[in-house]
Amino acid sequence: MTRTIRLLLPVVALCLAGTLLLAAADQPRKKRIAILDFDYGTVHSSVRALFGADVDVGRGISDLLVKHLVRDGTYSIIERKALDAILAEQNFSNSNRANSASAAQIGKLLGVDAIIVGSITQFGGETDDKKVGGAGGGWGGFGVGGVSRKKTKAIVTIDARMVDIDTAEILAVADGHGESQRSSTSLLGGGFSHSGFGVGAVDFSKSEFQETILGEAVKAAVDDMTTDVLAANDKLRIRTVAVNGLVAFVDGGTVVLNVGAKDGLKVGDTLSIERVTQEIKDPATGNVLRRMSQQIGQVQVSELDDVSAVCRILSGSDFQVGDLAKTVTQ
Repeated sequence: MTRTIRLLLPVVALCLAGTLLLAAADQPRKKRIAILDFDYGTVHSSVRALFGADVDVGRGISDLLVKHLVRDGTYSIIERKALDAILAEQNFSNSNRANSASAAQIGKLLGVDAIIVGSITQFGGETDDKKVGGAGGGWGGFGVGGVSRKKTKAIVTIDARMVDIDTAEILAVADGHGESQRSSTSLLGGGFSHSGFGVGAVDFSKSEFQETILGEAVKAAVDDMTTDVLAANDKLRIRTVAVNGLVAFVDGGTVVLNVGAKDGLKVGDTLSIERVTQEIKDPATGNVLRRMSQQIGQVQVSELDDVSAVCRILSGSDFQVGDLAKTVTQ
C-alpha cells in the first residue's frame, strides 16, 4: 500500500500542475494601457518659478501614476522605453500630450486597449503671513509688529482622460487633488535640493521630494487619481483585432508578412499560415465571394514595424509568397 501511494504522488502532482496551467491559460489577460506625459502648459510659469528651470513636471506626474498602477496590478502598463521609442518615431510633440486623437494613434502602435492623457491645472501654493500682536503690546507685551506666523499651503490639481484607441472616444475621466500645509517653510523646504534640474530630470517618487509639502500634495493628487483610474477598469474592454495578411518573403526559418503594428500585431503573436485551395466566385459578377484554404503551419512575430512583421516558424514548411496569414490578437 505504501509503495502504491508513493507511486501515485508524482502522478497526482503532475495532474494538479496541468490543471493549474490550464486554469491560468483560461484567465483573460490584463487590460493594457499606456500613460502619456501630462501636459503642464497651464502651470508652466509656476514651475519655472519653483524650480528655477523648465522642469517637466508632466513626466514626473505620469511616472508616479505608472508606479501606483503597477504596484496595484489591475492593469498591464506599457514601459517607458517602449513608449518613448514610439513617440520619437512618430515625432510626437509636447503640444500633443492632451490631444485624444493623436494619443489614439500612439495607442494603436503600442497595441494597448486604451491610452491615458492628462493635464496639470494647478501646481504651486499660497502663503498666509499673519502677524500676531502690534503697537501697544496687546499680546503678551509684544512690541510693534508682533510675531509673524507664516503658513504655506501646496496645492496640486490634475485631470486625465482614458481614450479608446479605435475611436478616440473618452471612456472615463479621472481627477486628482492634493493639498498640504505647514508653518514657517517653503513649498520645497525641508532639505530638498532642486538646483540643476533640466527638462525631465525631476523624480517625484524620491523620498526627499515627497517629504516636502509640495511633494505631499503631488502624492495626494496622484493617489486620488489612481482611485479613479482603477474604477474605470469596468468601462474598458479588452481589444480584439482580426489580422489578415500575406506572406511577403521566405528565407529558411524566417517569414516576413505584409502586416505590422498598424494592423494590430504585437511581438509574440502567433499567426496561422494558410494556402488557398479554392476560390468561390459570384456567377453573376465574377467577384470572389470566398476563398477556401487549409493551414500549412504557424509562425510567431519576433520583430515588428508599422507595416511588416518578421516571424519565426513554429510549425509547417514549404511556405510561399502569397500564402495567407491570419490571427485574432488581443
